[in-house]
Amino acid sequence: MGENYALAPLPQRTLDGWHRFVASGDRDLLASLLSEHIVFRSPFVQSPIPGRPATLLVLTTVVQIFENFRYHRTFFAGPHDAALEFSANIGKWQLKGIDLLKFNEAGEMVEFEVMVRPIKALAALGEEMGNRIGPQLARLKETAGAQR
Repeated sequence: MGENYALAPLPQRTLDGWHRFVASGDRDLLASLLSEHIVFRSPFVQSPIPGRPATLLVLTTVVQIFENFRYHRTFFAGPHDAALEFSANIGKWQLKGIDLLKFNEAGEMVEFEVMVRPIKALAALGEEMGNRIGPQLARLKETAGAQR
């Protein structure tokens, strides 16, 4: 109890880069922050989505969908783990969510998990994501699964 956690310097640099990506939508900046073998955990599917190409597709799309996106609080669970609380709108729906980030020793993101509420906002997000990238994401998941 009462322990004070902070990120290690390299993960902190990556987290700073993540905030720059969210503000800019710069795909190349995001790519530089992700491990080649990152695992993305979506609130829509049970199985993780492996690999940098799929994670890039998901994250660059979602920043285009969210309106009025802002981070509110950041929590650290040690030198390589962070949780970021956010809010956004999708059309008429307001949502709250958490991004759970895990970094490797080099500071790259190796796990990215998203949780969103309420269910109606999650459904609206899922529909919009499916409309924009559903088939493309399915192909990337198949390719990544075949390479394992």
